[in-house]
Amino acid sequence: MSLSRRGAVLLAAGALLLGACGQGDTGGAQGGSASAGKVTVEWWNISTTEPLKSFWAQKVKEYQTANPNVTIKNVPIENEAFKAKISTVTQSGKTPDIYSTWGGGVLKQQIDAGLVRDISSEAATWIADFTPAAMQAYQFDGKTYAVPSDIGMVGFWYNKALFEKAGITEPPTTWTAFLEAVKKLKASGTTPIALAGKEKWPGHYYWAYLAMRIAGLDALKQATVDDDFNKPDFVAAGAKLKELVDLQPFQKGFLGAAYGTPDGQAAAVSNGKAAMELMGQWAPVTQNDVGKGLGDDLGFFGFPAVEGGKGSPTDVFGGGGGYAIGVNAPPAAVDFVKFISRADVHRQAVESGALLPVLKGEEEAVKDPNLAVVAKALATASGFQLYLDQAYPPAVGQEVNDSVAALIAGSKTPEQVTQAVTETAKTE
Repeated sequence: MSLSRRGAVLLAAGALLLGACGQGDTGGAQGGSASAGKVTVEWWNISTTEPLKSFWAQKVKEYQTANPNVTIKNVPIENEAFKAKISTVTQSGKTPDIYSTWGGGVLKQQIDAGLVRDISSEAATWIADFTPAAMQAYQFDGKTYAVPSDIGMVGFWYNKALFEKAGITEPPTTWTAFLEAVKKLKASGTTPIALAGKEKWPGHYYWAYLAMRIAGLDALKQATVDDDFNKPDFVAAGAKLKELVDLQPFQKGFLGAAYGTPDGQAAAVSNGKAAMELMGQWAPVTQNDVGKGLGDDLGFFGFPAVEGGKGSPTDVFGGGGGYAIGVNAPPAAVDFVKFISRADVHRQAVESGALLPVLKGEEEAVKDPNLAVVAKALATASGFQLYLDQAYPPAVGQEVNDSVAALIAGSKTPEQVTQAVTETAKTE
């Protein structure tokens, strides 16, 4: 993946308002339909690395050839530079015509500020081509405010050889079986799980998934409406996580470990020092960057079901990236987003390995076998939950990260986690 999960989190947390807007007020339809005059559409994106950087540049040329009255001002900006630029214009009350978004709470704040275009009607005929899971982060109150370009999910990436050594014949599908697998791995002399405790966000994946499995997706959404996480099912999620923590499954020194460093979470799995990690679809790339890599020994399985839980085991947790359109953008902005969302165009991006499918029927375009498993799970998902530190307002998401990290470190109880998150939600 060209964008790390951590970079996305940091960028999303700062992306309340974006500055600069395109010129002109008329648009051209893809395919050469005339517009009243020349128009420029400004497109801020984070595709600064290959293959997407060159891919989008080529698509801009193709669109402009078909629409000679439209100029697409392609502005790829590296994550850190993008954040710095955003910080200087957050008081402008403007946005680019098209800009990267990760949906969730930050996009909702932009919508509430009147900065984002409701494209529900004008894009109705083609947004139906997206998978339901891919769309969920960008829809509010029955309206659509952005479209996805990429999506992914969090699951367990594991070392097949270490599982076999421990006598685990197949990935666990229930929480009870998962805890038994952890015990077997420990008994075989293997560290079961690598965790970047220092960075906090990887730990929140456990609590979030357990809350999904126990309470269900609707409960997570309702909690933000009521500003109340003090529900038995959310406490139970913390209690289940504590069951895992009490088994001491993580690598030595995990509380001080980062994610993508040579001695961090990804490297521990990549170098065979830990059997698994709960991480997003970018995990194989990061593992290969910081360690030896597992090759054919790398496998993937979804987060297990919790017996008696209200959530579906086919509900998935993750995030992706998409594009929102500024409220004052010309019609050509919507038309360009339609063009880059066309099945033939987006499929080419998927085949390059840069993106995962967001359109129905794209799954077979994924070449990597492990990513193909992820793509299939996303395509058949019964529900989708955006990362909590993006789905919720930034302060609430940060409190989830902080409090779950404290639970894992042993300094907060499950009840104290839900209380802290509730208190933060009520002050937002």
